[in-house]
Amino acid sequence: MEKSRLEKQFDFCLEIDKEKFIGRQTYLSDGKRKENDAEHAWHMAIMAYLLREYANEEVDIARVMLMCLIHDLVEIDAGDTYAYDDEGKKTQKERENRAKERIFSLLPDEQKDELTALFDEFEECGTAEARFARAMDNLQPLILNHSNGGSDWKEHGVSAADVYGRQEKTRLGSEKLFEVTDQIIRENIRKGNLPEK
Repeated sequence: MEKSRLEKQFDFCLEIDKEKFIGRQTYLSDGKRKENDAEHAWHMAIMAYLLREYANEEVDIARVMLMCLIHDLVEIDAGDTYAYDDEGKKTQKERENRAKERIFSLLPDEQKDELTALFDEFEECGTAEARFARAMDNLQPLILNHSNGGSDWKEHGVSAADVYGRQEKTRLGSEKLFEVTDQIIRENIRKGNLPEK
């Protein structure tokens, strides 16, 4: 017997609880443990709301926040790909596309289509909302690294050049927040938390 709409929605709601088990490489502000995907998504969604005045373009903030909240749900199946893991990035899109299909297919069709489109919009970075959401995705781990002495940068041998490369997308979403990002990176170079190359 076909599941009801509400049963499908509840199945999805329970499935996404698994995001809490997906560990990331970024340490929390106290440097004692690493965050999980759900914590990362929650943090950047609130940041997006609070920092929306710095977006380069006017944005639909509810849409930005929803992108922030769903962008890593695919990691339930695909696992987290560390921002500076060049080897992992080679298979990331394929792994995430398979995960997107399975996880969003738990929903009623039109909600599956809605969240799939939103996920794809975030990935393609072609709208003001996607660009600002991507800025949050970059800024959130940066401020945690800044607060804890560059813990995961040091652990993985990340350089300032690597961080600048990733932060180019921040600039597309917010010039103002990129200025702050630049100051943070320079300060961490001075403190010895980030080698320049």
